[in-house]
Order: sequence, then C-alpha cells, then structure tokens
Amino acid sequence: MSSPFILRAIPLVFTFLWSTGWIVAGYSARYADALTFLAVRFASAALLVSLLALAMGAPWPRSWRALRDAAISGILLHGIYLGCLWWAVRHGLPAGISGLIAGLQPVLTALFAPVMLGERISGVRWLGILCGFAGIAIVLEPQLAGVQPAALWGILGPILINVIGMFSVTLGSFYQKAHVSSGDLRTVTAIQYVAACLVVLPFAFAFEPMHIEWNLTMLLVLAWSAVVLSLGSIGLYFFMIRRGEVSRIATFLYLVPALVAVEAWILFGETLSPLQIGGMAVTILGVVLASRK
Repeated sequence: MSSPFILRAIPLVFTFLWSTGWIVAGYSARYADALTFLAVRFASAALLVSLLALAMGAPWPRSWRALRDAAISGILLHGIYLGCLWWAVRHGLPAGISGLIAGLQPVLTALFAPVMLGERISGVRWLGILCGFAGIAIVLEPQLAGVQPAALWGILGPILINVIGMFSVTLGSFYQKAHVSSGDLRTVTAIQYVAACLVVLPFAFAFEPMHIEWNLTMLLVLAWSAVVLSLGSIGLYFFMIRRGEVSRIATFLYLVPALVAVEAWILFGETLSPLQIGGMAVTILGVVLASRK
C-alpha cells in the first residue's frame, strides 16, 4: 500500500469515524446526561492518551504558551463544540436541523479562511461548498419535513446553542492550524482533553443530575467515544490540519450526514429514500469540487 494511497484514504476514514459520533450520541442519550457523559468521555480520553504518551516517551510542551495554546484549542474544538451540540440535541433540537447546522462549518471555514489564514477559495471550490450544502439539505429532507415552522420558536434556544458550537469548532480549527502546528500530537491531545473536561464538568454539575446508568451498552459507547472518536478521529483531523488547508479539510464534513443516514438505516431501520440517495450523490460531487487542488 503506497503512501499516497494512505494519504488519500485518511480523509475518508476520518469522515466515517466522525460520523459515528451521532450514532454514539443517540445511544448515550438513553443512559446518561449529555454533559455528564462528555465530561467522563474527555477524562477517559485524557487518561488514555496520557498513558500512551508516557509509555512512548512523547515530549510534553515545555513553555506556558504551548500549554495555553493546546488548552484553548481543546476548549474550542471539544468542550464548547461538543457541549453545545449534545446539549442542544438533548433539549429538543431535531437531528435534521442539527445536521443542517453542522453543514455551516465548511461554509464558515471558507468565509473566514482568507482572512484568518490567507487561504484562497476559488470559484470552483465555492461551487463545491454550495453544492455540498445543497446535498446535505436533500439528504436531511425527510427529517426537516417533519418539523413544523411554528415549532421552531420553541427550540430557538437549542438552535442558537448549536450555531455557537459550529462557530466554536470552526474557530478552533483555525486556532489549531495557526498556533498548534508543532509539538507532539499525543501530549497536545492529552492537554486538550483535560481542558475540555474542566470546562464541561462545572456545567454538568450545575445543570444536570449527573446521571449515568452503567451497563454493557454504556461501557461500549464510552469505549468507542474515548478511543475511536476522541483519539482516532481527532488524531486524523489534527494530522490533516497540519498537512493541508483548513477550508479544504472542512468540506469532507459534508459527507457526515450522508454516512449517518446510512448508519441509521443499518442500525436503527430508518428509511433511506431515492431522494436521499440522490442527495448523497450531490454531496459527493460538492466534496470532489471543493477538495480539488
């Protein structure tokens, strides 16, 4: 297996792993409070990656600035982003609207990239970004159709919280690219999860009964979240950010709603209509156009 092939496969592997986060959220919501589960997930990931870093002799940041930058990126990318997303869904935000809001990240990234990182967004890439967003809307159409316009006022708070989460992960990606472009990813990731846990834990304590029903399903969900999502997918994301343009990488997130729809069809028996399959094709076309070099 050649190195170029592996590099081309990394965005697709990352996208698949990232998409399973929505499935995990659906399972964990049955047995645990959202912020409480995230705090446990962050703490577990921090412990695992710290042990890994110590066992492998990975160098830890030596300056206060490096520690600060790792903590800030962790708060933006993990604490605020996932905290807002899970809180919004747990408080009544329909999955379709949450998925559509998630499509704002590539758009926001493309808007801010020229100013914050000097990345150039060509006309073809803009076409791909808009095409990808249209594809997401088509894939999520069955879920969006079930939302009554009058009901949107009742979930305005969760919608705004979810949008804040999208801004947070977008800014966090820029901050990671600009300020955390060096240093060992293992030790940097450990610091990020410690910071994220310290941010989420007080909110869980203040607003939730901090309930977790421990059973086999919950343990498997936590293991998948801490190892595959918090270490695997995030590690690939940081690797791609270091090697490429943030705006190009963000366009692969357009594939997430399509993958979630397929996973929900397989695991939960949800419907998958020809219209949604057509939306997936539109999304893939958008990603191909937007990720071209």
